[in-house]
Amino acid sequence: MNSDEINRKLYTSGNASSYEEHSTYQTHLIEQYKLYQSSAEKISDRRQSANSFFVTINTVLVSLISYLNFGASNPSKYYWLVSLAGIAISYMWYRLVRSYKDLNSAKFKVIHEIEKSLPVSPYDAEWEAVGKGEDSKLYLPFTHIEIFIPWVFAALHFSVLIMILYPLISSWICATNS
Repeated sequence: MNSDEINRKLYTSGNASSYEEHSTYQTHLIEQYKLYQSSAEKISDRRQSANSFFVTINTVLVSLISYLNFGASNPSKYYWLVSLAGIAISYMWYRLVRSYKDLNSAKFKVIHEIEKSLPVSPYDAEWEAVGKGEDSKLYLPFTHIEIFIPWVFAALHFSVLIMILYPLISSWICATNS
């Protein structure tokens, strides 16, 4: 969505010029800006809580497989279910990270547009100062790192799945060939 489209949605009343004549316009604009900016921070907090939740779930799954397999001569034939669950959970985590990234990006586009009506534009200036996230020497957006973590866990779960299924598939192939 470009700047003009955001502004059409943002200033829907169509009578902003008549509203500006009233002394309450700037006060209302600043209060709404504060509320909206606060909602962007809450999204980041929820995102961090979700990441903590998924790290915990994945750690529990990996630990569970390790603990249950400790000292066993043959791994359980049902561990593949835990591995598949881990892969599915990791994918859901990845999609959630992408969703939060997209939502935050949209929120900051709106914040930048609101700032055009304010005396200063701190978020826009900050974004410019870090090269809009395009120069990793200035700033590496958190999402660029965060997006790989679910894939690391998915790869770990997939490796466990292969280690569990390989002996079963090997013995099945040997049995059918004899």
